[in-house]
Amino acid sequence: MRSRRCAGPGPPLSDLEVVVSDGALRLTLNRPEVFNALTGEMADEVAAVIEGATARDDVRVIVMTGTGPAFSTGADISGADAHEGFDVTALDRANRIIRAIVGVDKPVVAAVNGVAAGVGCSAALASDILVATESASFLLAFARIGLMPDGGATATVAASIGRARAMRMALLAEPLSAREAYDAGLVTHVTSDEDFTPTVEKIVSRLASGPPLAYAAAKKAVNAATLHGLEDALELERTGQTVLLQTEDVAEGMRAFGEKRKPVFRGE
Repeated sequence: MRSRRCAGPGPPLSDLEVVVSDGALRLTLNRPEVFNALTGEMADEVAAVIEGATARDDVRVIVMTGTGPAFSTGADISGADAHEGFDVTALDRANRIIRAIVGVDKPVVAAVNGVAAGVGCSAALASDILVATESASFLLAFARIGLMPDGGATATVAASIGRARAMRMALLAEPLSAREAYDAGLVTHVTSDEDFTPTVEKIVSRLASGPPLAYAAAKKAVNAATLHGLEDALELERTGQTVLLQTEDVAEGMRAFGEKRKPVFRGE
């Protein structure tokens, strides 16, 4: 994979587009044929680019979005034998992205253009401003393949919408529409599909021209007040997921996903 880093628009060259212009660093996931599922290489580069933004004077705000009908459906678990190659390394990569988003001293805007599922949902929810188009949806689909939510979602969802709704998303793996997510307090803005891009650009422009030191201080304080349990959650998720990844239920869940059928879980 080659990411494109430039100062202006241009044709897509890779699975991850990275463009800096007018104070904004824009990350665009560009695998629409698989709903912007993240490969390991993509996940590493997303985290590295966000981590590196702290030292960049030309970056005031970071924007994450996707192409096609999805923001991101999370880790790529396609393929007949996906369960054999999917291990805790994928979780470590996801956690690195979440730590980068929360830890960077600049506002991170998730422009959710479509479905956000799995760690794609977790990354969006870890962002500071979340703008969703009305056709978007949010789904912690982990239980559908025998896993638990990760990417800090057990902390960020509960912090935003409370334990009851967090349990509903985690255990029943039911999608929330953009409007339902907004009404629940999970996202900051929801717009019509037509107004989505102008709304995102207005917010990005405002943040890019705003007071960076004040933004950094506010982000740090709000996260300290609301996400003080994030590190513990990431470690608990890692421990739980490590155990689950060794179970037959997960192997069955991933096989069923690839075969487009309902899994049969046996608690093994």
